[in-house]
Amino acid sequence: MKRSSSSVTSNINGKRSAKRVRTSCKSSKLFGSSGTASGHHHQHDQENPTSPEDVYEQRTLANVRERQRTQSLNDAFSQLRKIIPTMPSDKLSKIQTLRLASQYIHFLKEVRSLFYALSR
Repeated sequence: MKRSSSSVTSNINGKRSAKRVRTSCKSSKLFGSSGTASGHHHQHDQENPTSPEDVYEQRTLANVRERQRTQSLNDAFSQLRKIIPTMPSDKLSKIQTLRLASQYIHFLKEVRSLFYALSR
């Protein structure tokens, strides 16, 4: 079930404006539109009065967590690019890196199988 809720956000100039946010409730998909099997709504289904400062702090913290998650993902791709044999000038995109890593793993499995077959 999709709901719209209002929250107050600050723009770059420090002015506050109301913003409509669409949210979904996972339980509504499982139990129908009542929220839960017993018909009671979850706490997040109710409008939670939050001050603009709290909203700003929550968004700031969420942004920090997202930057950390993105940095961690980029670091992992960087490490993977170092392992995959390519030309030094190749700057692989994330999808190219994943595809090439998959091909490389398949190649290594084939080499291992051939090695075991020849060593018997």
